[in-house]
Amino acid sequence: MPGLDVITLLAVAEYLVLGVMVGQARGRYGVAAPATTGDPTFERYFRAHQNTLEQLVIFIPSLWIFALWVSFWAAVILGLAYVAARAEYARGYIRAPEQRAIGAQVSMAINAILLIGGLISTFIHAL
Repeated sequence: MPGLDVITLLAVAEYLVLGVMVGQARGRYGVAAPATTGDPTFERYFRAHQNTLEQLVIFIPSLWIFALWVSFWAAVILGLAYVAARAEYARGYIRAPEQRAIGAQVSMAINAILLIGGLISTFIHAL
């Protein structure tokens, strides 16, 4: 479905960019692989990247199922909002952990809407 493919690729690209930032932070803060702890700033980069992966596992299938059974355009809008919320989450977390709350709450709420909507509508269509 055109639109969803772009959103999916944007979400994956966002994850890739965060991965590159983690690599750069390793060099900047002297945290050699495979270590995942050390300098607190590096750890914030690492956690923002890891937490984004954890959310992608929910986001991608839920986005597509929601679009298929509930509403394509609502999925597109929610998908774009999710990508923006994850960017805000990462920006806030890297700057200071307490600043991640809004991005985390919005992206988790979007995932909940996509997942619950997808589950309910799939169940209804299966009947």
